[in-house]
Amino acid sequence: MEHTKNIPDCPVEMTLQLIGDKWKVLIIRDLLTGTKRFNELMRSVSGITQKVLTSHLRAMEKDGLVTRTVYPEVPPKVEYTLTGTGYSLKPILDSMYAWGNEYKSGL
Repeated sequence: MEHTKNIPDCPVEMTLQLIGDKWKVLIIRDLLTGTKRFNELMRSVSGITQKVLTSHLRAMEKDGLVTRTVYPEVPPKVEYTLTGTGYSLKPILDSMYAWGNEYKSGL
């Protein structure tokens, strides 16, 4: 992870700095099941634009959450995979899933 940002004292604030965006959480959700190509992510993260997906993937790569692999083919093949750090966010997403289910069942 590149440490160019100010590191907050609060761990919750640090987590939010890295994944506090709706799109980043959904990208992580989809990468938890395995490596994906850009167009697969475009289809699975409904409502996201190509520009926003590109921007978030670049930021997540810079922060050490995602790796980008480019294969020397024509046309170029690019795949995105969670790093160990990215995958370590799984318990957070699992908790969000459980909480969301519980909330929905109470409506």
